[in-house]
Amino acid sequence: MCGIVGLFLKDPALEPRLGALMAGMLGTMTDRGPDSAGFAVYGAPAEGAKITLRGPDAAGLEAAVAALQVALGFTLASQARDTHTVLVAPEGREGEIRAWLAAHPGIDVVGSGQRMEIYKEVGLPAEVARRFSLSAMAGTHGIGHTRMATESAVTTNGAHPFSTGPDQCLVHNGSLSNHNALRRTLRREGLTFATDNDSEVAAGYLTWRMREGASLKGALEASLSDLDGFFTFVVGTQDGFAVLRDPIACKPAIMAETDAWVAFGSEYRALVGLPGIEGARVFEPEPATVYAWERG
Repeated sequence: MCGIVGLFLKDPALEPRLGALMAGMLGTMTDRGPDSAGFAVYGAPAEGAKITLRGPDAAGLEAAVAALQVALGFTLASQARDTHTVLVAPEGREGEIRAWLAAHPGIDVVGSGQRMEIYKEVGLPAEVARRFSLSAMAGTHGIGHTRMATESAVTTNGAHPFSTGPDQCLVHNGSLSNHNALRRTLRREGLTFATDNDSEVAAGYLTWRMREGASLKGALEASLSDLDGFFTFVVGTQDGFAVLRDPIACKPAIMAETDAWVAFGSEYRALVGLPGIEGARVFEPEPATVYAWERG
């Protein structure tokens, strides 16, 4: 049992409040996932690529970033938040930065993209949100997850969201039975995985499908025949936000939409603090049906 949330803003006037609204949604899902929590926020685009790094602690990460800049011979724009730092890689330099990081174990790449930042840690959702100052973040959309570990240890590596492609990430409530076989197939297609988590495989599958030319909606539709198990997915891309439940739809899900936003929660109580909720169209997403929105 985990809790997942998502918020896609249609009204630009709400963008400064994205983080504050998401923090409330995430905290409400604590009893569905008290072990760890994480979130992705799509903020202002960078001139280059944002690379979210995670270290064992703030001091160790700061030292590694300093050593990286010495090795590169130039200073990188960065934003440190507790155990995570977001670097901005100049155009054409992301590969060089990733190569240095791969040669220096202990610092993990959590995600990358022009707009996406990902933060996740072990702990109560409200504490994780506080540590990374989620309430102060602005953006167009975001997704979040509160985890109750049922099949693996409580570690930061097991926390969601999972990202396997630029500006792409996924949160998942459920369990996939064919993730080991699918992981082997995707590795042959050139994807890499940092964990044994089934949710990371789902993220990788969507990355592969979209890399092959599918839209976000098309990739999710294909997953209905290629993924075995039960799941509810909330997915973020640079300009998009989507929700999918498996054909049985045994995991709880509720959505609400107004002229200003679209929101998802595992339970309705995650949505009650959103502005204008009293006038929203509230509905349960249908099984095996993709719900997707993109910014124009």
